[in-house]
Amino acid sequence: MATTHTENLTERMDTYPTASGGTVASTVPVGAVYAAGSRLDRAASLVEGAVVLDEEVAPNAPWSAVVSAGHVLTIVDVGGNQSADCLLYNADDLEERYSVPDTLTWQGNAYVRTGTVLRSNEGRPLMTVVANEIDRQDTIGGACGKESNTLRYGHHVMFHHGCRENFLAEASRRGLGVRDLVSNLNWFMNVPVEPDGALGIVDGMSAPGRRVAVRADMDVLVMVSNCPQMNNPCNDFNPTPLRMIVVDPRSPGSAGPRSAQGSGTREGAA
Repeated sequence: MATTHTENLTERMDTYPTASGGTVASTVPVGAVYAAGSRLDRAASLVEGAVVLDEEVAPNAPWSAVVSAGHVLTIVDVGGNQSADCLLYNADDLEERYSVPDTLTWQGNAYVRTGTVLRSNEGRPLMTVVANEIDRQDTIGGACGKESNTLRYGHHVMFHHGCRENFLAEASRRGLGVRDLVSNLNWFMNVPVEPDGALGIVDGMSAPGRRVAVRADMDVLVMVSNCPQMNNPCNDFNPTPLRMIVVDPRSPGSAGPRSAQGSGTREGAA
């Protein structure tokens, strides 16, 4: 599909095939990417160190890599308000993985901020947020998927792939499957918790070039879905890239200029 503007979402109607052999019409574009003229800021690592990985995740796409203990991953919100759904696993024992209840219980807070320790289902630190350029990060909003899209928005979006589908595609490369998908982080997504406990998915607090940096406390498999959601404002209705930079802060060097796409060393690549 071509570029997307919020004001254009109701101006066109496209027809898509269904699994049963019929068709369904929708005004919501599939596979849309950022509009021409969108401001993009690829920024640099939030932490100084020798760069061991520098890759860009295309709009709507999945990504994964192993981040070694002590290394720091900076995730750059290149276009602003682009939800980066994220799962974490102990790279040496994939049965140990990110746990929302353990993370929130240990810190006694519903939000992820600088200093938050991202804990596993065994209560152990997987990663720690060492720097963060937006007020709060979400870990209770969950991931979108074909089933939840259909339930929330209607059968005209049942053909949309979501973060769940991205996770499953990337998980298959890592020897993981459906049973290994758990509740996730949503970097740069704004999910406020109201006084009565209600949750919302609202306009983001991020901007082009805003970043979050997390340090690996063990060797961690990081899996990300550059969210393809087009039915709510979590992506500002304008899916944009993410930049993933891993540095070794124990080695001399700096984030430096962005390497050409695909030219960076892929740490832990399959």
